[in-house]
Amino acid sequence: MLGQGYDMRRCLLFLAMSCGVACNTAGPHFRGLPATTVTVDGSTFDIRVNGRLAEAIRTNAEYAPRFGPVQTRAQKAMELVSGCRVKEVRGDQAQATGLLDCGKGGASPDRLKRQDEYDCLTLDSYISPATNEVVLDLDCTLI
Repeated sequence: MLGQGYDMRRCLLFLAMSCGVACNTAGPHFRGLPATTVTVDGSTFDIRVNGRLAEAIRTNAEYAPRFGPVQTRAQKAMELVSGCRVKEVRGDQAQATGLLDCGKGGASPDRLKRQDEYDCLTLDSYISPATNEVVLDLDCTLI
């Protein structure tokens, strides 16, 4: 009986350690690319850009995060790093992928260039009556 409890604890410890290692692992389209760390309104993301796609992996702990607010912060973080507008964001509270709109004929971001890190605070936010989207007024500082 003692052996089963010990094995269960070892299994749980292994699972917990595995989750910690995999929490900020890049998705298949972004493996091997450098990450830029951005904090927007208390959510910290590792952002990777590959052509017209951007990935935001939330790396900080938050109590009961909902995708709506996290999605808005991830979108802003992707826009800061890529320099492009994000047309669409899909994913969940931990990982989100954005489709970038860099303008007609715009150059896609250099995916191998090391990006800067930003820390951002929201000064104001409102829902746009035209698009029904959350609009953020951010104050960002280069870290």
